[in-house]
Amino acid sequence: MDFGYLEGFAAGDRQVVGEVLALFRMQAQMWAPKLDPADPGWRDLVHTIKGAARGIGANPLGEVCANAERDGAERLGEVRTALAAVVKDIADYQARQA
Repeated sequence: MDFGYLEGFAAGDRQVVGEVLALFRMQAQMWAPKLDPADPGWRDLVHTIKGAARGIGANPLGEVCANAERDGAERLGEVRTALAAVVKDIADYQARQA
């Protein structure tokens, strides 16, 4: 997770950074259970996560999502793992900022 990217994009406004990261964490809680190959919308969801991840500087998650879009549902476990790692990184970052 490249927090410097997001901080730069938000012109150093910690409130904006905090709000964006809180929103991402909240969305991640909704996304995670839907990362299921039985869900017909899994590919659209992975595309959404990819864009959101890249938007906040979580490029490794974005790359994992791109791989899942290309390779298929067998990569959803990797997406879940990468998403959980980003959520943890965000929580750790927010704890340091408090």
